[in-house]
Amino acid sequence: MRRLLLVLSWLSLAPVLGSLGGCGVPSFLITPVGNSNTLDETQVQPGKGFSPDKIAIVEVEGLLANARSGGLLQPTENPLSKFTQAMDQAEKDPKVKAVVLRVNSPGGTVTSSDTMYEIVRRFKEKTHKPVVASAQEIMASGGYYVACGADQIVVQPTSLVGSVGVVFESLTFKGAMDKLGVSAKSIKSGSLKDMGSPFKMLRADEEKVMQQMVDEYFVRFVSLVRERRPITETPAPDLSAYAKEGYTGVYSGRVFSGQQAVELGLADKTGLLSDAIDLAKQLSKSPDAKTILYTRPYGYGGSIYASTSTPVPQANVIHLDLPDAAAPLSPGFYYLWRP
Repeated sequence: MRRLLLVLSWLSLAPVLGSLGGCGVPSFLITPVGNSNTLDETQVQPGKGFSPDKIAIVEVEGLLANARSGGLLQPTENPLSKFTQAMDQAEKDPKVKAVVLRVNSPGGTVTSSDTMYEIVRRFKEKTHKPVVASAQEIMASGGYYVACGADQIVVQPTSLVGSVGVVFESLTFKGAMDKLGVSAKSIKSGSLKDMGSPFKMLRADEEKVMQQMVDEYFVRFVSLVRERRPITETPAPDLSAYAKEGYTGVYSGRVFSGQQAVELGLADKTGLLSDAIDLAKQLSKSPDAKTILYTRPYGYGGSIYASTSTPVPQANVIHLDLPDAAAPLSPGFYYLWRP
């Protein structure tokens, strides 16, 4: 079902702002906007012939999480939901011969990154359509994890690539609260129920449990990279070697330039997004294919990860907004590069 949403445009708010200064008459321009949970298919590169095949660009951008970004007077979207819907649409369209993952992400939650990788893997297994990952500015941590599902990875020489690792951030207010004379107490069912709470210091046994979970997710990441990528670095006998001070290799958690990534086996070749598209055409044997991009006209939804609620309309006003990766993290474990 399509609904009409009422959107206040920035121009229509100008008279209102003027009236606050003592002049002008308030007026509002009401614009109907069609809201749809479908993805629109937009041609971004023409093909040849009457009805050419398609190469679909699927975005892997921003902080990867199963949650809506944005908020009041901002567009909202669930990255995992949109990715799932785009890959499903590419799978069902027989004219789509290959997918290019346009990656520009520092990573995200462990589970969302792993889910997106698994969606790519199942897509390839079911359709036998090739997938090429193309790095833009950043293909780090969870973003790189997802890219490992592709048949080939193309990076720009100046892209930031890698950051194979896991992080759990714990923010503690205990010292500040003590100075203010403020205290917090948890009534809990088990000794570790409030583990990681910002209102108390992390105990040694709690830190040990957290480290065990970080190590488990790290093993998963390292195993994936070793399985999917021809890494030139000789594997260490155990993961503890990667935590030693002075180690700066593939599994240290650092990022590399695109050129370094190719030399280390993290990527296959350097090139632009257009080169990745050409490679997808070559792998799919569809040289005359056109290139399409899946976009949402407004709102978000359309997959099992979507919410049924309608987002707040976007007003074109100036606002200060921190990048997702720079904002405080919700509790959890992340495949995320945060310099």
